[in-house]
Amino acid sequence: MLRPDSFGIPNRAPAWSRRHFVRNTAVGSAAVVGASALGTQAASAGAPAASSGSSSATAYEIDPAYANPVIDTTDDLTSPVPHRRVTGHFEGTDKKFTFCFPPKRQWRGRFFHKVYPSISETPSDTAVAFGADSGAYTVQCASGGGFAADAAAAVFSRKVAADYYGTTRRIHGYIYGGSGGSYQTMGALENTTGVWDGGVPFIVGAPTAIPNNFHVRMMAYYVLRAKADRIADALRPGGSGDPYAALDAAERVALEEVTRMGVPARAWDDSGHVMGLDNRVILTNFNYMAKMFDPTYADDFWSASGYLGTEKSALGERFREGLVDDTVAITKVVLDSDKAPTNLTLATAPSKDVTGADLTLYAADGTKIGALQGSLDADTRTVTVASGNDSTVLAGIAEGARLRIDNRWFLALCSYYRHQIPSRAGFHVWDQFLNADGKPRYPQRSVEIAPLISKGAAGGGGWTGLLNAKTIVVANLMDSDAFPWHADWYDQQVRTQLGDAYDDTFRLWYNDYADHQEDTPMTPARQTHFIDFPLIVQQALRDVSAWVERDTKPPRSTNYTVSDGQVSVPARASVRHGVQPVVHLSVGDGDRVEVSTGQRVVFRATVQVPRGAGELVSVEWDARGTGAFVPVPFHAGRDDVELHRTHAYSEPGTYFAVLRATVQREGDAKTPFARVQNLGRVRVVVH
Repeated sequence: MLRPDSFGIPNRAPAWSRRHFVRNTAVGSAAVVGASALGTQAASAGAPAASSGSSSATAYEIDPAYANPVIDTTDDLTSPVPHRRVTGHFEGTDKKFTFCFPPKRQWRGRFFHKVYPSISETPSDTAVAFGADSGAYTVQCASGGGFAADAAAAVFSRKVAADYYGTTRRIHGYIYGGSGGSYQTMGALENTTGVWDGGVPFIVGAPTAIPNNFHVRMMAYYVLRAKADRIADALRPGGSGDPYAALDAAERVALEEVTRMGVPARAWDDSGHVMGLDNRVILTNFNYMAKMFDPTYADDFWSASGYLGTEKSALGERFREGLVDDTVAITKVVLDSDKAPTNLTLATAPSKDVTGADLTLYAADGTKIGALQGSLDADTRTVTVASGNDSTVLAGIAEGARLRIDNRWFLALCSYYRHQIPSRAGFHVWDQFLNADGKPRYPQRSVEIAPLISKGAAGGGGWTGLLNAKTIVVANLMDSDAFPWHADWYDQQVRTQLGDAYDDTFRLWYNDYADHQEDTPMTPARQTHFIDFPLIVQQALRDVSAWVERDTKPPRSTNYTVSDGQVSVPARASVRHGVQPVVHLSVGDGDRVEVSTGQRVVFRATVQVPRGAGELVSVEWDARGTGAFVPVPFHAGRDDVELHRTHAYSEPGTYFAVLRATVQREGDAKTPFARVQNLGRVRVVVH
């Protein structure tokens, strides 16, 4: 499941945000800025530079804070596969690491290393088993952001592996990470040599993503939630294709704006996630950063010209109508066994939406006590007290005290991205906010927040595109967290920096029917909408290691276009490239048919396999769209397969029939690893 710290930023002001950036070390032609806490000295790999990218980068040295690794335990385990597990820590720090070594007969001289800012030191069973199946041992480190601790763990793992396997040869290492982990991965690949030989950043964030992407989705939530089902239905297979048909003037502006900012149109198929309805904390988790870096913004939003709070428009009126600023009495306090307050009951609650509202505690006499961290359920008039509250605030909670409920910041931040046009060139989704003369239509804030945040998350990485190792980026076309255009923007940086070396260093694979939710269980219902995209990341890891070690070039980058923030791919696999099969499913003359109960429906499908992607190993059919897939016979060994199916529906309703195709590089139909999927969907309306 997507965590609230989707890009790896904790729900508090991080240490690096309160320090000055002190390093400015040249890496090739790019200046790299890192936080002092992330380490600037270096240490010990003693390994040659990776084969790729820039040869002018200075050698990376391990941060002295992580110069003393200590092994804590060594165990021989049989689950999930036989391996030796070594755990340890860096002396004087809270950073821990784990190495999982498969048997010597299975190892092929490499390791895979997953990173994420809030990851634990314990790798998943899948990571360990996949690594062993790929001839790799597994490295994982609880790093907390940046890549300094991970680099030290990678270097130390080579020493431990050399002893365990009895080898003196070069051990190749490959770093990979998604979302916030993509920040770390790209930072590591741009700013180190000799630590990792290649990498796979996936579901990649851009240096503008935090907090802008979440504020874009807050706009979608606040203005469009009442029409979400209609928008989704229009954009699903067999829909009208016109999501604007049922919208009023304010809603049309909002949908056009968030679409041009990069929310994929087809992501509305899971509109609850786009708008954070299933977890609203996802949208508001980064609001504290705007308050910290730009404390006067909300006041300006509600009083100054150029902001929606004062704009004379249908959308501006919608925001003024939603403003809540109420102070109500606390009538009941529930305490836990330690006499700490856990829940409060209020005398009244606002009738308007209070998502993201700030809560401020006042004594009964009106004296301000401080901000209360918690969530309000307006229907039950109940506040659930969160952890991390100041002791003075907790002590002031009592019956008769008063609570101010104020959503002025939440509403103001819904359009904060309008006032954060990047100073760095190439972010064309913001062009919609420029006048004909190229100047901003709206006031711009004095501080640009996103680059400050992204540098800390990446360990000082500057998104220069000056890669020092072979890299395969995996991006998803229905990702409403890290917008698909992010990967294209980074591709342009790499092309500019590497020039003729680009094709020998970099690949970008876009994948259809794939979103951002790496850890969400693939339930039957989810399988009718999305593929299990981490399996494509597995193939990318195998391909990048073959590229480095044997100079086996991976399949070509996906061919695509970008227009108004939306990424599109060609209809045919021979033109699209990448590694994903292309599935076309049709019914009647298109993607929709209306029939009577009992009437036979004829479905036609083609499955195309891109060159070099592997062999088609599975085709599955789900006529009712419930996730109950059944195998379909097909002609194995072909790159272009045609299929016909018939089905009669016995009950009225709307059904989304699904065909799923799976490609595996070695043609292994039984392996659970590196199975690259795609879907085709059509709508059947039964009367």
